[in-house]
Amino acid sequence: MTSAQRPSTREDNRPANDNDARASEIPPVWSACLTEDADIADLVRRTERLAIAVVVGMAICLTLAPAIYVALIHGM
Repeated sequence: MTSAQRPSTREDNRPANDNDARASEIPPVWSACLTEDADIADLVRRTERLAIAVVVGMAICLTLAPAIYVALIHGM
């Protein structure tokens, strides 16, 4: 018997990924937290500031690391 001929042992006819109406009844977590435009704008502002800080930190590390490496290799 091949896998295509094997009978299903499931009792109900729900799909395997459980995309049914009951899962959509639960509201998303962010809908309760970010209901106002001010909250969303504040979240975007904080995210942008964090992204800028990360980029600046990466730039500093990418310039200082080779300089420190060269200084240590040449015994300065």
